[in-house]
Amino acid sequence: MSQPQVSERPKPFVFPEYCKGCGRCIDVCSKHCISLGTEINPQTGLIPIVLDLEACNGCGLCITACPEPFGLQPQVQPGEDYELQDPAHLFGARETAAPHAEPIPDELVDLPATAPLVIKGNYAAAIGAMLAGCRHVYGYPITPSTEGAELMAKLLPKLDGVFLQAVSEVATVNIMYGCGGAGLPCLTFTSSPGFSLMLEGISYMIGSEVPGVFLDIMRGGPGLGNIAPEQSDIKLACRGLGHGNTHAIVLAPSTPQEMLDLTMLAFQLSFKYRNPVVILGDGYLGQMTGRVTLPRKMVRPGRPQWAVWGDHDHRRNLICSIYLSEQELEDHNKYLLGKYAEMTANEQRADLFHCADAETLIVATTTPAQMAKGAVQQLRQKGVKVGLFRPVTLWPFPIQHLLPLLKRVERIVVVEASNGQLEDELRLALSQAGVFKPPLIEHVRHYGGVLPGQSEIVNRILAAEEVVS
Repeated sequence: MSQPQVSERPKPFVFPEYCKGCGRCIDVCSKHCISLGTEINPQTGLIPIVLDLEACNGCGLCITACPEPFGLQPQVQPGEDYELQDPAHLFGARETAAPHAEPIPDELVDLPATAPLVIKGNYAAAIGAMLAGCRHVYGYPITPSTEGAELMAKLLPKLDGVFLQAVSEVATVNIMYGCGGAGLPCLTFTSSPGFSLMLEGISYMIGSEVPGVFLDIMRGGPGLGNIAPEQSDIKLACRGLGHGNTHAIVLAPSTPQEMLDLTMLAFQLSFKYRNPVVILGDGYLGQMTGRVTLPRKMVRPGRPQWAVWGDHDHRRNLICSIYLSEQELEDHNKYLLGKYAEMTANEQRADLFHCADAETLIVATTTPAQMAKGAVQQLRQKGVKVGLFRPVTLWPFPIQHLLPLLKRVERIVVVEASNGQLEDELRLALSQAGVFKPPLIEHVRHYGGVLPGQSEIVNRILAAEEVVS
């Protein structure tokens, strides 16, 4: 026969003969219900603690802290047992006089016309973040992304902003959790090994629906690898953002101009879906100098309704990713999956270059896409019907833009600086779209900082053309 359950948390009592007066229970009691006694116990020669339980809430921390197995025990009547229960079930909904906060919308502020800038990709992304309203940047230096953080460290204090060099990448992502939870746009610059360290925190942010932008300037791997460009983190960003059902929109710029534009877009998408957004550049793109035109408007951020701001109007809000009930966690996962489906339906982006009549399609992204674009131009001069399909979102992969092209395409050549990470995303997207007999898929690959060259791409496609003819 099971014991009856009691709902009130039991308060402690002390066995004086087992208490040695160490004081650990005194340190953990937030209600100051425990003090060191003044009388020696004749059985032990020690001075036991004294309990004053008027303010005791039965938290049990003192019992946990006691090093003696029987020093402190809960006051439970014979035949009763206490089971930890959800306060909402015991006491009902939490009452507060705080109203539901009203959202403060973003504002668009006009910018004066300026001449184009000639800047490197890291600087362009930093400027894009500031124009998107970001005034909070956290990070840890790591080549080849550090220049973006350095520029933020110089400029943000002049804009009433904050740049903080954290003690590690792990600290960085947890600071972003707090900043994003307050409804503030925040960003970090990092590179591949640092991005790997952030994955647990990104998983927390996804589960808690906290926005934040992660700008990953990819470098060679695995391990420390080197500081040269590689598309080493595609699988990590698209398929490995922590444990559980985790996804984030992954943007892949290919020019300094897109480093600015897509960084601004990343903040918009991050708050639209209350989810982190990842920007994947590479070592060349972060360091490469290019012409960048500033937009005509910048963002003055507002404050979302859900923000945990710390004031009276936002007291009802909670940022949390823990669901101890299996059913509650499944329901939360179903909700997240619905949000990913919405992202997949609405946020696929691709850039198509000479694709309308292409019989051979090159698929490439970030810096290798520039070599591929040059190869398309060179091949077109030779009369070869080739086009460039450049995914701008790597997740969700822009399969909606690819499917209409497959009626004409005979061959796909994936050009990448990794061992099939981009090709895997292509094949998976084709399979999920029900394309089980796609055109012939070939590839040009390099690793460790060696990038596919324009002439190499041209020669590969010409050689295939000769075989067909």
